[in-house]
Amino acid sequence: MIKAIVTDIEGTTSDIRFVHNVLFPYARQHLAAFIASHEQQPDVAAELDAVRNEIGQPQATTREVVSALLAFMDEDRKSTPLKALQGMIWQTGYQQGDFTGHLYPDVLPALQKWQASGIALYVYSSGSVAAQKLLFGYSDAGDITPLFSGYFDTHVGHKRETASYQAIARKTGFAPGELLFLSDIRQELDAAREAGWQTVQLIRGAADNASQHPQVGDFSAINPEA
Repeated sequence: MIKAIVTDIEGTTSDIRFVHNVLFPYARQHLAAFIASHEQQPDVAAELDAVRNEIGQPQATTREVVSALLAFMDEDRKSTPLKALQGMIWQTGYQQGDFTGHLYPDVLPALQKWQASGIALYVYSSGSVAAQKLLFGYSDAGDITPLFSGYFDTHVGHKRETASYQAIARKTGFAPGELLFLSDIRQELDAAREAGWQTVQLIRGAADNASQHPQVGDFSAINPEA
């Protein structure tokens, strides 16, 4: 029996084009100025030092760190400090009303139905927890963060690693077989299934013929009680 559902964001609850066409360009445009004006703040300074550690240059200048971050963006690197800094920049954009977090229209009714039935809801995305909360807190449908019991990002591990899902199961307190993971990426679902989870693949476009996971076109087709 499914007692908790963990959902991905990009391509699952939200159009990946929102992330790539709105959020990523916004962060790139504002990155240098944000760091220049905030690098003395402890939370920002800690992430800059984490970038220095990631590139193996503990004495790197701020300019070199910015160049490294831009290179990370170019290669779509799942860098934890990059994700944290992007989240800080996006916070300003959300709060200023520059954009709202995209949600597919089928998502909110399903989440509300599942929570009302007693199923706990969680988020697991490569974007930072702060960025996740911003997207759902400033979503097209308003603040839907009260629906979720918790959030996970790459601090718990990367999404294609089985150990990440084992760690999430421990942290939520649910047995692996009681957890359902929703994602559009087959390799992430493979890792979750290897950890003993139930899985459903969201297909917003063409079918993934190499996948062995149940596929649905939207959230309304998911029946966690089946």
